[in-house]
Amino acid sequence: MTGTTVAEVMAELAELEDPRARQVNEKHGDDHGVNLSRLRALAKRLKTQQELACQLWATEDTAARLLALLICRPKAFERDELDVMLRGARTPKVHDWLVSYVVRKSPHSEELRLAWSADPDPVVASAGWALTTERVAKKPAGLDLTGLLDVIEAEMKDAPDRLQWAMNHCLAQIGIEHAEHRARAIDIGRRLEVLKDYPTSPGCTSPFAPIWISEMVRRQHEK
Repeated sequence: MTGTTVAEVMAELAELEDPRARQVNEKHGDDHGVNLSRLRALAKRLKTQQELACQLWATEDTAARLLALLICRPKAFERDELDVMLRGARTPKVHDWLVSYVVRKSPHSEELRLAWSADPDPVVASAGWALTTERVAKKPAGLDLTGLLDVIEAEMKDAPDRLQWAMNHCLAQIGIEHAEHRARAIDIGRRLEVLKDYPTSPGCTSPFAPIWISEMVRRQHEK
């Protein structure tokens, strides 16, 4: 579907609008009403189109931006472009997809990880922690895991929600992936009690770090 215009895509997104989906999404801070499975199907039809992706992003429409992140070419963005995009990502889903689907695949990911982790804006900092969690799991060489635990222990309890969630994920990932730090990670989680009472659906694992770590380690041992 090369040659598709922004107007055509926006019209199709409007047709996909579902009031029930919007109601659910808005509870999570995402102001769009497009079912994500249908959005992914549209992206599959459009395939990779960097120019169209940039045009869709410029609309500032949440559904259009999510679609843009699915059809863009991650390595085509410059470092400063990604920084501006993150700071302008208004909704949680756009923020998460930008980090997960684009920044992680960018040659600038490590530079941005370091810059964002130290940013005074807690939402921006949460992106840095998300990238750090990725490295904890996949490329831990060179990371100061003890230092990360020190920061988490000192700052996670009073961190704003988005940043706290990202730091907690990093804490859990350290405990899951690195046995030598597991006892300390569990101890930090128990003492800080972050997300201890978070409502968890049946069959899902609690985000409370001690439970999360223990459950994932148990699954690893069962394999």
